[in-house]
Amino acid sequence: MKKLVLVLIFFTLLIPNIILIYQYPFLEQNNFIKKPDIWILTTITITFFIYILYNFFKKSQLAPMIIDTKEQSTNSQNHKNITFKDVAGLDEVIEELQDIIDYLKCPEKYFKMGAKLPRGIIFYGPPGTGKTLLATAIAGETNATFIPSCGSEFVEKYVGVGASRIRALFAKAKKCAPSIIFIDEIDAVGSKRNIDNNSEKDQTLNQLLVEMDGFGEKEPIVVIGATNRLDLLDEALLRPGRFDRQIYIGNPGLKAREEILKVHTRQKPLHPSVKIEEIAKKTHGMSGAHLAILANEAAILAVRHNKNVIGKEEFDMALEKILTGLRLKNAVVTEFEKKMVAFHEAGHALIGKLLNINTIEKISIVPRGQSLGFVMNLPKEDRFIMTKSELLNKITMLMGGRAAEELIFNDISTGAHGDLKEATEIATQMVCNFGMSELGNRIFNNEIKNHDLINREIDKIIKECHQKALKLIKDNMELLYKIAEKLLEKETIDGEELDKIIA
Repeated sequence: MKKLVLVLIFFTLLIPNIILIYQYPFLEQNNFIKKPDIWILTTITITFFIYILYNFFKKSQLAPMIIDTKEQSTNSQNHKNITFKDVAGLDEVIEELQDIIDYLKCPEKYFKMGAKLPRGIIFYGPPGTGKTLLATAIAGETNATFIPSCGSEFVEKYVGVGASRIRALFAKAKKCAPSIIFIDEIDAVGSKRNIDNNSEKDQTLNQLLVEMDGFGEKEPIVVIGATNRLDLLDEALLRPGRFDRQIYIGNPGLKAREEILKVHTRQKPLHPSVKIEEIAKKTHGMSGAHLAILANEAAILAVRHNKNVIGKEEFDMALEKILTGLRLKNAVVTEFEKKMVAFHEAGHALIGKLLNINTIEKISIVPRGQSLGFVMNLPKEDRFIMTKSELLNKITMLMGGRAAEELIFNDISTGAHGDLKEATEIATQMVCNFGMSELGNRIFNNEIKNHDLINREIDKIIKECHQKALKLIKDNMELLYKIAEKLLEKETIDGEELDKIIA
């Protein structure tokens, strides 16, 4: 476009000059005018300066004047054919949303009864648990217009832009009703207001509050927000009449994990040896997103191995990759390091078996990710609460690697970094959150006045667990050597081999 404008200006200036030379011969007496090349050069120069001025004045306009306040994402988008059959493990949440779905399908019967349904719903919980998928499925079940957006789209440094986009979003929803407005990561625009906030962010939030109050009771519009941090949201946003319902979506339990894995493997050819129930037991604490990646990684590994079906081996390898990281084939480990890692991991495994902590699936001294070895121990069953003795046993197992290093090498290494970090976190929760220390049945915040007391209790818990780990390994030194020798020989042993050694 710029080139076309430049050519038009050039010929607009050049043609009159040529006509002027040939129509008025008396101008030839002037040495400057009678040369056409001078006229052409003058025309080019004038055109160049016009182009420079054009760009200068265009760039000097105020930035808000050239900002499109209507983001493309606020346009109505046809949602994919996703329904509740594509959502697994959220039966209780789906049951809770049935009245919302019925309202969007047949709003008239609710109007007749004078019923007012929630205008807004907040899905909150850990990342990857299916909040966005659930919102899309609601639109798919009701055939409502699905208008997705993200909280960061409304955050701008120019005053008024975010509020304008909020208005455009709700205007589109009213025009396309029945509709569902979905705001992902709503904490980006709806966080608590304070003196540190900028005026643009406050105006955007205020506009969102006004719009949620603005649409009528008989307009079939539902606003769904998703966030990982409910505690960051402004109280005015969560009050009744705006986001009335706050639904927690957490990591799935055993039965839910089975259902999710069935959804993600129904289009994949599985070997008869693959048992979804066994895989679900091994994936304790994983979210729906983790399970989707697990099934996909297993399929990729099957293709890499030139197989026609996905076997148990591919699922085990995919699980190891997700939990422990990528295997480092070219890592150069010295014999001393290999021996120290073998005894370190043997210490973890030995204490885990002696204290009957979880189920040890595999022990390895093959470098993966940032670690030179690992012990894969998985819970025997889903647990919602843990006792004080179970937490202390867990810390003892974490200290088993360092205890083995001290007893065998009379020295310690940096390999216990991750163990110490996790042990400190558990001990801190015991003292500050669970009232499991000599400080009594109370909760401590990060208060400076109690800092020394808390640190002493944390240190005491870890020291006691470390002493217990040292005693257990001293009393079972022969078993420690057998496990470490088997690791040095085979590099990886599974739970069955470990049971044979212990027996």
